[in-house]
Amino acid sequence: MYFTFTHAEYLWYLASIPVLIITHFAFLRYTKRRAIKFANFVALKRVNAQKIVTHNYTILVIRIIIIIALVFAIAGTTLWYKGESSNNDVIIAIDTSASMSAQDLMPTRLDAAKGEARTFVDHLSAGSAVGVISFSGAAFIEQLPIRDKLTVEQSINGITLMSTGGTDIPGAIITASNLLLNSKHGRTIIMLTDGSNTASYFTTDPIAQAIRYAKENSVIVYTVGLGTNSGPIGYLPEYYNISSVVDEKTLKRIANETGGIYYAAPTNDKLNAAYQSIGMHTQEAYIDVDLTIGLLIICIALIFLEWGLANTRFRSVP
Repeated sequence: MYFTFTHAEYLWYLASIPVLIITHFAFLRYTKRRAIKFANFVALKRVNAQKIVTHNYTILVIRIIIIIALVFAIAGTTLWYKGESSNNDVIIAIDTSASMSAQDLMPTRLDAAKGEARTFVDHLSAGSAVGVISFSGAAFIEQLPIRDKLTVEQSINGITLMSTGGTDIPGAIITASNLLLNSKHGRTIIMLTDGSNTASYFTTDPIAQAIRYAKENSVIVYTVGLGTNSGPIGYLPEYYNISSVVDEKTLKRIANETGGIYYAAPTNDKLNAAYQSIGMHTQEAYIDVDLTIGLLIICIALIFLEWGLANTRFRSVP
């Protein structure tokens, strides 16, 4: 659960709360000085059977709550919580770097990923829109989100290995998130990769920036690490003895911080199980609740309460 603000700059008005507290006690001290001028101060206190001047802590707390509620209301506060959505929109992001030609998954990592992706699309709800991107050193949009499953499956079939070097995981997350910006349903990314992030290092911690972008747009990312981390890369001769290593730490970080789950898929069976598990979780989504009207109602109610208390229970003798 977390909050977002349409006009976050208005939160600076919360700085007025210390001013309210200071002025409250300053005026209280002034009022006490005026009351002490009465020669029969003790007699008045006995007659009233109460303090001539109260600290009015209750009034102060109510006024602080009014300011907080009003500031959050004008800032356009939205509460996001993880719940169930009937039809989530999904982007499938498939790594197409050359190492995806390795054959530890049959017939290759890429073909296995494509096959399970098609099966997954087949079992999705008819109300879910599905898009497809491929990524290696750069991310490419293969299919914009649509509800036509046949077209989506054809776009998955058309994915081939890229000649571009590197694996730009942050770029893939941002591109996939952008495709979901207009979605009115839950937003989900399924990312399949067999390597580590080897691109986009021109910025500080690009993974953190991609995670932040996904979270700001209420996107849940499920990550799947393909391959065994042993054996030669598929497109290189065995005597090179170079392996494609899945960066599980990064993939777990992406999934955990966006509300998703990481799956290790060293075999075809594990990949199939990962997709089945994701299918059971795809109804989970970040649901938004606009708090503006509720906060304004609270403000109005507290203003009337404060006015009533100030003129009855906490009224002081001038």
